Amino acid sequence: MKFILAPDSFKGTVSAMQVCAIMRGALEKHLPGCEVIAFPVADGGEGTVNCFLEAMSGELCRCTVSGPYFEKTDAFYGIINESNGKKTAVIEMAAAAGLPLAENSPNGKDPTRTTTYGVGELILAAAKSGCQKMILGLGGSSTNDGGCGAAAAVGVRFFKADGEQFIPVGGTLSEIDRIDVSGVDPSLSGIEIVTMCDVDNPLHGETGAAYIFSPQKGADPDTVKLLDDNLIAFDKALQKNLGRNLGSTPGAGAAGGMGAGMIAFFSSSLTSGITVVLDTVGFDAALEGASMVFTGEGRIDGQSVRGKVISGIAQRAQKVGVPVTVIAGDAADGVEAAYDLGVTAIFSTNRVAKPFSEIKAKSADNLAFTMDNIARLMAVSR
Repeated sequence: MKFILAPDSFKGTVSAMQVCAIMRGALEKHLPGCEVIAFPVADGGEGTVNCFLEAMSGELCRCTVSGPYFEKTDAFYGIINESNGKKTAVIEMAAAAGLPLAENSPNGKDPTRTTTYGVGELILAAAKSGCQKMILGLGGSSTNDGGCGAAAAVGVRFFKADGEQFIPVGGTLSEIDRIDVSGVDPSLSGIEIVTMCDVDNPLHGETGAAYIFSPQKGADPDTVKLLDDNLIAFDKALQKNLGRNLGSTPGAGAAGGMGAGMIAFFSSSLTSGITVVLDTVGFDAALEGASMVFTGEGRIDGQSVRGKVISGIAQRAQKVGVPVTVIAGDAADGVEAAYDLGVTAIFSTNRVAKPFSEIKAKSADNLAFTMDNIARLMAVSR
C-alpha cells in the first residue's frame, strides 16, 4: 500500500512535520511494508522553508539582514532543486519581517515604522547565489509598507516632493512623490518570482490591509485609519509612476500590502499557497498508485473548502480517483461541502469536549490516538 501525507500544521500545537511523523508512525506500525511519502504543507508564513526542505532535497542558507526596525537580524532562506532542474529559492518574509521579531524588539509592534527591507535583502542574496526562480511566502508579517522596503533593498528609489530620497514605511507611504526603478539590481533580471498568497484582500478600504490585518500588528483605530489613508496614497503613487492600478487587485493587501509590492516592483504573480506547494513538490506524480491521501489541519470549517490546503489536495486526488482522509482537531459546521470536493472521510482528534486552552497540550497525543485507530481499521480491512 502507498500513502501520501500532506497535512498543514495544527496551528499553535503541532507542526506539519510533526503531524507527518505521527501519521507515518501509525501507518508503518499497523501496515508494515507500506510506502509513505510525506509532503508537509505550509501557507507561506513561519515554517514554509522547513516544509519545502523536508519534502524535497535542499539546503538552508543563513544570512544577516535588516529586521523590522532596520536592526541586524539573523535570517535564512532555502534552496531546492525542482524536477525541471531549476535552482529555486524558498523565502518566507516572516524570517526578516515577522511579527515575533517586532514583538521581541525594544520597539514592540508598530506597523507605522516596520519595514520589509530585510525581505528584499533575502531576495537579493538568493539571486546572487545563482537561483533561477524564487518562491516567496507572505504571512506573519509585522509590516504595512506595501513592500517598499523590499523594493528599496533591491535598488528601487523613492523620493519625496522636495527631492529627498527615503525608504517608505507604513507611516510615510503618503510622502512618496516619485519612484525610480531604473536602479534595480541586475542580478534579478530574468528570475521568476512566485508569491504564495492565500488571502484575496484588496490593498485598501474596509477589507484591505490596514483594516483587516494591522490591528494584530499593534495599530489602534486611529492608526488603522492613518495606514489605510497612506495605502490609498501609495496606490495613487503606483498609478502615477508605474502605471499600475492595484488598489482592488485580489491579494494586493496581503502582508501589509506586500502583495501589491510584489506585483509592482518584482513583476511577481500571486498564487494560492497550496497550488505552489503541490506543483513544486510533484504531488500529482506522487499520486500515481496511491491507496490514500491523509491531510488535515487544526480546524476544518467553511474556509477549508474555499481554496485552502484541504480543498486543493482533495480536488487533485479526486481527478485520479484516490480517496482522501482528513484529520482535524475540530470539525465545525458546514464541512459537509468538503465531500463534494473529493474528501472521503473526516475525523476529529478531540476525544473529550473541552475548551481549546485545556486540550491544546494534548494535541499530539490525540492526533496519535486517532491515527492509530484509523490504521488499525485499515489493517483488518485489507
